[in-house]
Amino acid sequence: MRRLTAISAIICMGSNDGWGVMRIVLAGILGAVAMFVWTSLAHMATPLGNMGLSQIPNEAPLTAEMQRVIGDKDGLYIYPWVDPKDANAMKDYAAKLAHSASGLLLYHAPGASGDMTMALVYEFVKEFVEALIAAFLLGWAGIASYVGRAGFVTLLGVGASISTNASYWIWYKFPCSYTLAYIAITLIGYLVAGLVMAAIVKPAAAR
Repeated sequence: MRRLTAISAIICMGSNDGWGVMRIVLAGILGAVAMFVWTSLAHMATPLGNMGLSQIPNEAPLTAEMQRVIGDKDGLYIYPWVDPKDANAMKDYAAKLAHSASGLLLYHAPGASGDMTMALVYEFVKEFVEALIAAFLLGWAGIASYVGRAGFVTLLGVGASISTNASYWIWYKFPCSYTLAYIAITLIGYLVAGLVMAAIVKPAAAR
């Protein structure tokens, strides 16, 4: 018999009951719901969402000055600035660091909306894409045990949680507490999604 491709194997995973792909999609949806619920709880019911964030002392004069200087130009700013095309950029940057504050500034001009409805929608869509990818990989892996399948998804979360969070800590000196908190939020999100998906996506021999 001709060896099945990875996609064909996933499709045939549920050939006995005719809904292998539906299992994958269902697992992606329910996994995303579990991930979304956990992420919401992490921000509303635990201190994780605010770890590493601090209030600026005497905030009003600083924000007024930012508005005067930056105006309505929303963006991500880095300071002190050096021209990356300059051959001496690294040397100039090191010299500026010796006597200048440094950091990143995410700036939004006055008038931004406080309505989080669309942000929540985008967040769920993002988590659905993550969970759907994990469900396809889980179906491809063909792991027999429930614990093994849940652990597989959690392991995917390790890569997802450190991919950007750790880099921001390394290069931009994000607070360690912030970095660890958001690694934990993402990793636990994959864990709870994995517990759900492992009960749905399983090889025929385990059903």
